[in-house]
Amino acid sequence: QLQASGGGLVQSGGSLRLSCEASGSIFGFNAMGWYRQAPGNQRELVAHIGGVTGYADSVKGRFTISRDNAKNTVYLQMNSLKPEDTAVYYCNTLIWGNNNINWGQGTLVTVSS
Repeated sequence: QLQASGGGLVQSGGSLRLSCEASGSIFGFNAMGWYRQAPGNQRELVAHIGGVTGYADSVKGRFTISRDNAKNTVYLQMNSLKPEDTAVYYCNTLIWGNNNINWGQGTLVTVSS
């Protein structure tokens, strides 16, 4: 129901655009978020979009979240990537994500130095 895609291997300073398509019943009017989990770390919220957008301090100014309601898709444009951005990236509704439920398949982003 939540399928993230667009990950890959990129050099430091490079860019990637992640996409996440959700079923209409999920996407609806829900606030959506992009999360990431690096090896050995807890999953963290990096960006969210609903009535407003918000970003973690670590990605502010480099990542941009957007959504296309007609396509039930949320995007994460990631620029100026750093090795510390290496993680599996997931999308979810904010309600589910913050309650740690209903995770779909993530997409791996690897940033080489």
